[in-house]
Amino acid sequence: MNKTIQMIMGRTRFSYVWIVVGITFLVLLAAAGIRATPSVMILPLEHEFGWTRTTISFVISVNIALYGLIGPFSAAAMQRYGIRPIVLGALVLLAVGTALSTLMTMPWHMVLAWGILVGAGSGVAANTLAATIVSRWFETRRGLAMGMLTASSATGQMVFLPLMAYMVEHFGWRSVAILVASVAALAIPLVAIFLPERPQDLGLKRYGQLEDIPAEAQTKQKNPLSIAFEALGKVVKIRDFWLLFFSFFICGMSTNGYIGSHFIAMCGDYGISAVGGASFLATMGLLDLVGTTMSGWLSDRFNPRVLLFWYYSLRGVALIFLPHAFGLSYFGLPIFAIIYGLDWIATVPPTVRLANDVFGRLAAPIVFGWIVAGHQLGAASATMLAGSMRNSLGSYTLSSMLMGAACLIAGVLVLRIKGHRVGGDLVPAPA
Repeated sequence: MNKTIQMIMGRTRFSYVWIVVGITFLVLLAAAGIRATPSVMILPLEHEFGWTRTTISFVISVNIALYGLIGPFSAAAMQRYGIRPIVLGALVLLAVGTALSTLMTMPWHMVLAWGILVGAGSGVAANTLAATIVSRWFETRRGLAMGMLTASSATGQMVFLPLMAYMVEHFGWRSVAILVASVAALAIPLVAIFLPERPQDLGLKRYGQLEDIPAEAQTKQKNPLSIAFEALGKVVKIRDFWLLFFSFFICGMSTNGYIGSHFIAMCGDYGISAVGGASFLATMGLLDLVGTTMSGWLSDRFNPRVLLFWYYSLRGVALIFLPHAFGLSYFGLPIFAIIYGLDWIATVPPTVRLANDVFGRLAAPIVFGWIVAGHQLGAASATMLAGSMRNSLGSYTLSSMLMGAACLIAGVLVLRIKGHRVGGDLVPAPA
C-alpha cells in the first residue's frame, strides 16, 4: 500500500473513498476548465487571424465530438489497464495540446491542438471517468457521488471562465492557453500519488458494501476496442439504450454545443463584454454545482425518468425564453441563468442511474460511454449548426428556439424508458 495513502487513512476518520472522489473532482474540474477555454477564444481568434466563426466552430465541434467518442473506449481501457495510467495519459495530452496551441497560426494547427489532442484528453477526463469511479468505489450513495463529480464540470467553468475572459482582454488568448496547460500539469502528481485503482487495494470495501467484495471479472484477454464494440453490439438491440442515447444527444446540443460554446459570443451581439458573458456562465456554473449535486441526491430517492422529464422540460423553456431575456433590462438574463443553471447538467446522475439499472454495474461505465458519445455528437452538431446559422442569419434567435424545442422532445422520450435490467453479460468475462 502507498505509504502516503496509508498515513492519510490513519489520520482521518472518514472513508478514503471521499478522498478518491475529491481527487477525481479536481481532475474533472481541470478538464472542464480546459474544455471551456475555446468559448472565450472565438472573438480573439477572429480578430487576430481573420478566421470565420464557422471555421472556429468546426474546430470546437471536432474537440466536442472526439471528447464524446473517446468515452466508451476510455472506460474499457480503464477496465483493461487501470484508471491511474489512463488518466495520467489524458492529463499529459491536455497539457501538451494546450501548450502547443500558443504556437498556432493556421486553422489546421488549432484542429491538431484543440480538436485532436485536447479532445482526446478531455474524452478520458469526463463523465465516463466519474461513472467508472462511482461503479468501482460505491455500493450506496451512488447518485450523490455522481452528482458531486458531475458538478465539477460546472465548477470548472465557475472557477476559470471569468479569469480567462479577463486574461484574454488584458494579456491575450495565449496567456489563457498557458494557464490551462499549467493546471493540467499540476494535476498529474495528484493522480499519481493519491488515486488507487480499487478499494481492495487499500483493504476496503465499496462504500456501503456490507458483504465481502467478490473478485471482479477481468478482461485481460481483450483489448479496449473489442470490449467497447462488443458491449455496443449488444446494447444496440435494446430500446432503452436508444432512448438514453438520443435524449443525451439533445442534452449535448443544448449545453456544451450551444450555450457552452456560443453564449459569450452571443452576449457580444448584444453589447455585453466577454467578461460579462463569462460571469453569467460562471453564475450558471455555481447554480449547477447546487442543482447537479441535489440531482444526485434526488436520483437515489426518486424515479429518474420523472426527474429527467422535468430537467429537460425546464431547460427547453429556458432556451425558448433566452432571445427575449436580452431585451428585459436587468431581469431577463438573471431569470434565464437561474432556470438554466440549476439543471444545466443535472441530467447526468439520473441518466447514470438508469444505465446502472438497465445494464448492470460492470457494463454501465462502458455503455454510459456510448451514451456520452451521443451527448457529444449532439454537442458537436449544435456547435456547427449555431455557428453557421449565426453567420447566415446574423443572430442566434432561431438556434435558441430550435434547442428549446429539442429539449421538450427529450422530456417526452425519457418517459418511455422502461428502466428494467436486461439479461446477459454486456462486458465479456475472461476465457
